[in-house]
Amino acid sequence: MVVGVGYFVGAGVAYSKTQGGYGALEAFSAAQNVELSYDEEGQLVDRGTVEGAQAIMSLLEDEWDFPVTMGRGGLDANDPVVDSQSEYMFQMATIVYHVLNGEQTVVLTEADIARSIESGALAEDGTYSGTVEAFQGEVLEAGVPYTVPVNGRYWTEFDRTDALDGKARELAWSGTAHALVAELGVGAATHSALMLALGIAGLLAGLGVVCLVMGVAFLWHTKKGMQVTVPDTVPEAMLKDQSPKVNTAS
Repeated sequence: MVVGVGYFVGAGVAYSKTQGGYGALEAFSAAQNVELSYDEEGQLVDRGTVEGAQAIMSLLEDEWDFPVTMGRGGLDANDPVVDSQSEYMFQMATIVYHVLNGEQTVVLTEADIARSIESGALAEDGTYSGTVEAFQGEVLEAGVPYTVPVNGRYWTEFDRTDALDGKARELAWSGTAHALVAELGVGAATHSALMLALGIAGLLAGLGVVCLVMGVAFLWHTKKGMQVTVPDTVPEAMLKDQSPKVNTAS
């Protein structure tokens, strides 16, 4: 029973610390005004459309294979503040989705063209024959905007040595995009750790219940075993006259 009480104390401390972590996570997100958008029917929207949110959800569930939780503790229209694992991951997927499906305008300088000719990325006359098909065979000029589609490519899928693709990579996957993804990833990991801590608190409480019940059962069984039942009448076998045996050997 004493051990059970100890488990209850540990469970209480773990639960208190976990709730403090949840509160801090929610306060941090609320201070940054990070919220998901829902329509009047409680459906997720992105840039005003349900279809946009569905495309992001497809990226999250199908490509990243993330198990999204709906309702309390997950994506909840009644609590749009991003403070749960599923909400952090959806927000991360939102940023990545728009990067993957965006376009970047690349403007080369005279120095850029000179370096590309020197490295072999451009021909001697500036003719381009690189990754971006739309501009293959053209002579690239300084100060001219060239639109480069991302085409669903992540950072490592760009050709960094290409005159246009290398520049487009830096614009698409900028330091801001990387920082936001990293921050949201930390939030998702923190919420996951808090859920694990909450599970440990529940486990300690369960062990406390088991020990307490076993202690009570042990005391009850011991007390029951110490009870002696005295009959109201003397058994007949005890009333028979039995003469003591006499040793006649002598």
